[in-house]
Amino acid sequence: MQRFFKELLKAFLIGVAIFIAFLIFYYANGYRPTVEELWSEFWENMIFSVIIYLCNAYLFMFLMRRWNRQLYNPRNLTIGILGNIFASLVGIFISRLVLKVLVYQVPLDVFFASESPQNYYVAFFIAIVVTLIFYGVYYYKYRKEKQFKEQQIIAGTASARFDALKNQLDPHFLFNSLNVLTSLIDEDPNQAQKFTTSLSKVYRYVLEQKNKDLVTVDEELNFARTYVRLLKMRFEDSIVFDIPEKSTIPEAKIVPLSLQLLLENAVKHNVVTATKPLHIRVSEENGMLAVSNNLQEKQVVKKSSGVGLQNIRQRYDILTDREVIIEKKATEFSVKLPMLTQQLSAVETQQSYIAEKRYLKAKERVKGIKDFYSNLITYCIVIPFLWWLNLRTTDFLWALFPTLGWGFGVIAHGMEAFGYNPLWGKKWEERKIQELMDKEDL
Repeated sequence: MQRFFKELLKAFLIGVAIFIAFLIFYYANGYRPTVEELWSEFWENMIFSVIIYLCNAYLFMFLMRRWNRQLYNPRNLTIGILGNIFASLVGIFISRLVLKVLVYQVPLDVFFASESPQNYYVAFFIAIVVTLIFYGVYYYKYRKEKQFKEQQIIAGTASARFDALKNQLDPHFLFNSLNVLTSLIDEDPNQAQKFTTSLSKVYRYVLEQKNKDLVTVDEELNFARTYVRLLKMRFEDSIVFDIPEKSTIPEAKIVPLSLQLLLENAVKHNVVTATKPLHIRVSEENGMLAVSNNLQEKQVVKKSSGVGLQNIRQRYDILTDREVIIEKKATEFSVKLPMLTQQLSAVETQQSYIAEKRYLKAKERVKGIKDFYSNLITYCIVIPFLWWLNLRTTDFLWALFPTLGWGFGVIAHGMEAFGYNPLWGKKWEERKIQELMDKEDL
């Protein structure tokens, strides 16, 4: 029933708008209707508007329930428009039947005998224009909703993909660390014990940082120095590291554990001995964090799975358009990581998603209030003009009809914009939704 009265209000407002348009057209062309003619025109117009609108509105709601978002594919859209054209003709016929037979007491046989296509032209044209506008508005709304949902799907897919990539780091890091520990147990049990203690601290960092999209370069440099100390327990002076204390850009960020993966790969794929030490250098170059090492590849090594570099590249692909640069020369291998000064991630955490939803809801509320004020300003400009026109042309106060009709619409618009319902109170719907969400058994 509430939906019926809502649609009835819309039909009434459309009828008032059409009546005002005809009124302006009459006076612009010098036609001066009498009070009785204006009154008759108004109520005839309202009968036609309400019946034709309700016929079209309920057909449209039926089509939406049946096809939902599929309404706007070419086939269904064509059927829908043709259906509304037929509904308009039915509405016009019912309107004329109500007006002639019920209001003006014309005998039914006389009514049918006097019916001709000419009686339907004007009303049919107006109905078609309103129907097309109606479809256009809903199609625009449908397109906006579709674009928003597409972005949500893209963000959700990226989020799942990003989480999967980060989850690769746990077994990858642990597997390689255990390999190092196994070697140390055979070579130096005391160092193995120290390595185990340090490894627990390093792995704690891995667990803390793996759920983050980005970390500061300084955090990663600090962790890299801790990881370097682990490697030196095994290789001692066979590895030479050159790592800066801090980044020159304090706010710069990189993907977490990327620096550790590069250090790990350098040791894994190169010969590291006292006679052939491995030199690893970390530096900043044109907004990139570069990790380079002298190239002395192992002759016999198990084929690499490529998890490390591939993981870093894929995470950066999700977060930014800037690319990871990998360069392999005759004597040097280097990888350059983009240092990001702002998070460009398409990945949505729960907090950012909630914040975005709140922003969109607030934006929608602001738009509703803005539209209401535009409606109110237009009302305050047009209505005085209509009263001026009314008082200059006739003694009949026809301007009272648009004043009351449009004014009622402005009041309803304002209540909707500010979330006030006279029956259930302000923000009743939001409170009820929250109440249901808070129920544990729901």
